[in-house]
Amino acid sequence: MNLKRRCTAAAAVLAVAGTGLIGVQATAEATQDSSRPKTGKCPTLTVSKGWYGDNRARLQRMVDRYGSCGDGHGHGAGPVAVFDWDNTVIKNDIGDATMFWLLRNGKIRTPESGDWHTTSRYLTHPAAKALAKACPATGTTLPTHRNTACADEILAVYSEGTTTSGKAAFAGFDHRRMEPQYAWLAQLTRGWSTRQVKQFAAAARKENLAAPIGTEQRVGTGKVTGWVRYYDQQRDLIRTLKKAGFDVYVVSASPEPVAEVWGRSVGVDAGHTLGIRNVTAHGKHTAHLKGCGTVKDGDDSMITYIDGKRCWINKEILGVRGAAAEKVQPAAKRQVFAAGDSDTDVSFLRDATGLRLVLNRNKNEVMCRAYDNGDGRWLVNPMFIEPKGKKADPYPCASTGYTERDGGEGPVRRTDGSVIPDQRDTVHGTATPSSTS
Repeated sequence: MNLKRRCTAAAAVLAVAGTGLIGVQATAEATQDSSRPKTGKCPTLTVSKGWYGDNRARLQRMVDRYGSCGDGHGHGAGPVAVFDWDNTVIKNDIGDATMFWLLRNGKIRTPESGDWHTTSRYLTHPAAKALAKACPATGTTLPTHRNTACADEILAVYSEGTTTSGKAAFAGFDHRRMEPQYAWLAQLTRGWSTRQVKQFAAAARKENLAAPIGTEQRVGTGKVTGWVRYYDQQRDLIRTLKKAGFDVYVVSASPEPVAEVWGRSVGVDAGHTLGIRNVTAHGKHTAHLKGCGTVKDGDDSMITYIDGKRCWINKEILGVRGAAAEKVQPAAKRQVFAAGDSDTDVSFLRDATGLRLVLNRNKNEVMCRAYDNGDGRWLVNPMFIEPKGKKADPYPCASTGYTERDGGEGPVRRTDGSVIPDQRDTVHGTATPSSTS
């Protein structure tokens, strides 16, 4: 599946994004938008519950300014909006939901030649040994619905990044472009067709939407989250953006076929969905992954994760090819709006030239950048369902908030190299708004 190449019209992007408009941004937006003539009636956001402060009003002003109804809209392609998926458009994680379903239904294929190293180039020897011991190769699929020891071992490696005995399961990867635990789910779909993977995802989706909020399910000998909900607020925002002429995409660190299944309910089709892509052979998924930028197919070293999300957005949405896809593009070629919830999303959030919406899950780097808000374009909102309370300690922006490529920790720096000071958590929630499926 190839997404269409496109390039955002320069008139649809603020050329001054990132130049330090501190404190006066909201006032400037109001002044500009109130005086701008409109070319048509702008669609409006209809869900008001759950939005913090003036976030909803600022999102509406963005729609009014950049939408096809606004004078800021160019005559070329529509402005781009990019959403992360898990815990951004929905509550909880579709990758988790799919993995749990695979384990409960015995749908994970036995590794080639029984060698677990074939499932991930980053799998450690202790992890491969533990998996081989817990999951003896007795057929084409592993009986994880009956063999709880096997299910427990796979679940520990996927969820915790360790074996059940606590040994590291993955090593040697670039922490700014790869999360091998996320990638492993896609790699464990080896041997199934894309259609079959979508069927598995659809079954998991049906179960998780039907389960009451707070439901737990048993996988192996343990209990894990057993429910998912769409956020009404994000469904409304996506609908409004699309109606206003925005080109809306989902970019997820879950397998792409899984994200496609879930995205349809918010009006995002397969052509506007990006996720982890498997290399296929003879119509079946392999344990190898598609690459981006300088990373070739089968190298398995970059997925839609932190800087990898930037690369895939540049390549598949903005039409940038080769090594240049790994770089920040000129403002006129970047997305106008981005929404995320985690450090996973920080690079493509920073690239957005209009507004950047962050749902607060207490993730260090993204919250450091959002609260620093150097150009006045970051919006912080509590999660719409089960929002986190106030983080007691400041975010350690000046010391350990940034994850280095080798996995080490360091200070979070602005574009000019200056260090962001520690930030206090000021936007948090206490209520649990309801949401429909």
